[in-house]
Amino acid sequence: MKLATLINQLADEDTSALKTLSLVVDWIRPQRSETVHNAVDRMKQLENALTDNLDVHLAVAGRLQEWLDQAQFFQLLSGLGLYSRRGFLKEIGERLYERINPAPKDRNNVKSVLFVVFHRKDDADWIHQIPDEALLRLLTSLWHFSPPALDRTRNRIYSQMLNALEMLSIWVAAEELEPNILRLNPKIIDRESAFVALQREIAALVQSWNHALQQQQDVELDDAHARVLIEQCREEIDRLQRRSVTAGSTMALTHLLERLHQTLDRIEHLLDIMDPPDPAKGLTRSVELFKSLVQASAERHGVRSLWRANLRLMSRSVTENASDHGEHYIAGSRKEYLTMLASGAGGGFIIALMALIKIQILQLDLSRGWETLWVSLNYGIGFMVIHMLHCTVATKQPAMTAASIAEKVEQGEQGRANARKLAELLVRVGRTQFVAIMGNVAVALSVAFGIGWLYTLIQGAPLISTERYDYMLAGIHPGQSLALMYAAIAGVWLFVSGLVAGYFDNRAAYLNLAERLEQHPMLRPLMPPETRARFGAYVAEHYGALASNFVFGILLGVTGYIGHLLGLPIDIRHVAFSSADVGYAMSMFIPGAQEFALFTLFALLIGGVNLMVSFTLALNVALRARNTRISSFPKLIKAWFMVVKENPMALIYPPRDPAPAPTEEVGPEPTPEQTRQAKADNKERRQKALEK
Repeated sequence: MKLATLINQLADEDTSALKTLSLVVDWIRPQRSETVHNAVDRMKQLENALTDNLDVHLAVAGRLQEWLDQAQFFQLLSGLGLYSRRGFLKEIGERLYERINPAPKDRNNVKSVLFVVFHRKDDADWIHQIPDEALLRLLTSLWHFSPPALDRTRNRIYSQMLNALEMLSIWVAAEELEPNILRLNPKIIDRESAFVALQREIAALVQSWNHALQQQQDVELDDAHARVLIEQCREEIDRLQRRSVTAGSTMALTHLLERLHQTLDRIEHLLDIMDPPDPAKGLTRSVELFKSLVQASAERHGVRSLWRANLRLMSRSVTENASDHGEHYIAGSRKEYLTMLASGAGGGFIIALMALIKIQILQLDLSRGWETLWVSLNYGIGFMVIHMLHCTVATKQPAMTAASIAEKVEQGEQGRANARKLAELLVRVGRTQFVAIMGNVAVALSVAFGIGWLYTLIQGAPLISTERYDYMLAGIHPGQSLALMYAAIAGVWLFVSGLVAGYFDNRAAYLNLAERLEQHPMLRPLMPPETRARFGAYVAEHYGALASNFVFGILLGVTGYIGHLLGLPIDIRHVAFSSADVGYAMSMFIPGAQEFALFTLFALLIGGVNLMVSFTLALNVALRARNTRISSFPKLIKAWFMVVKENPMALIYPPRDPAPAPTEEVGPEPTPEQTRQAKADNKERRQKALEK
């Protein structure tokens, strides 16, 4: 559209305020082949054209002035861009219905007008790139009001902002009575919380400002105390989030805490506009709010953005527990390193026995369904036994350690960690993965070879048939089968099992599973109180690990059956079982060193794919859950190489443990009388402080 055509349409008396805004935005909006500089140039052309055509300029200003006298800003300021109080499922249902059968637009509701004017999905992208000065200059040019009209409009908008401010504070205060909040902090009802104090302060502030607007006087109260209370509310929310890691979280709780954060940010944003430290900041914050509201409006009826946001919240609630448990899978000292080696060796021994059971099941000539059932149970129960015996399946580690790494990345983005510390953590993680896999592979292969060799020696016949021998080795060979693709599928199941662990750990904490089992009516006749307490504590502590190991085993077992039903080449390859298969196969025809090394390398290659896929997926989810990212890969890689250069052996073996710091000499233990006197003195000092 040409500028002359736009001016003619703006000059038309039948053009409404909504049509005027739509025409202006359509004129400014950059086309696909254009950049934001083209939009800025058109904004300048429009400003000059309005300056040159005074009649058109006055007509546009009068039209917009008349609209503003009727416009309602409350829903825009108090709801748009904030998570719904109705919950995810209701919200997504309403959005879907709105796309199918949209409601009529209220021309006096600024929330609806914003959605009509900025109706393109990419409007939020280019509007954020427009310089603040250019946007302010255009808005000032469009709203060319006389001083009386300007004051009247400003006071009316301020009045609606005050209403929104007070309602937002009421919502914040009401949230403290939510059952999820009371569960995390029962003491919150025994004292006046920061949420309630903020609502009272905002109410007094709004009353004072409203009186000042009506009487055209100076404001009696400032917002300094309200801002202090906002920070106290944020601190309380942070404490609740930390408490939810140990006490358990739900999607509703995570959604609630995130909504509280958003509401506090909106309250502070409105305060910055209404009572800025300096006028320049007030204008800047006004433009920031406008841009954020345009983005929220563009996403208001979109399901994808809501799904992405809630998926991030759900991932956060699951990965919090994984982060808490992930530290146990990162060996720093030599003692922890050797412990992980022994744990991996124990896991390899049990996996060799599980592989033997699987071979026997496959040689029973069962139907495919029954064969899948028994193989799946063998996997699931076997992995649970490995965990209960404090052994390790090496490939289970990435899903747990990725959450710990994401936590360190988030701290680095907030200035509490640096690339050096993250690089050192990656070295420790890699070293722990290496020793755990070596324990699994070496022991599984050796035990499997020993069992097969002894069986052949005692029975005079090999443990496996010739057909099974050919099938096992061909299934591991990347050139003769889809072994690496199957290894990637196993990596996906490893990632899924990590999410299952986080979910069930979180669920155990949320349900207070230990106390439930301790007081369970069916267990009382069977166990004494001490045994019930130990049983409940064990189940609550290992609930996620046991569930994830069983689910992982079932997934491994049924994948091949699903491929069979669908007629697709779908199966799994796992490094530990592949190593055991190599051992059993080699025990039938003892090969030369070169062939033995080759198939061992194939098994390790399968392990590399297992780890890479599961770790990549887990780290991606953990980073998205924390809404962060690794900002500088080159810096991290450089720090990693520096750590490795200082001690190359640290990649596979930890450095010597640092010597313990010298202990300071302490005086003799206080006597009971001295302890009682000290407590009495402290109590007296506290009493005097309270009296003051």
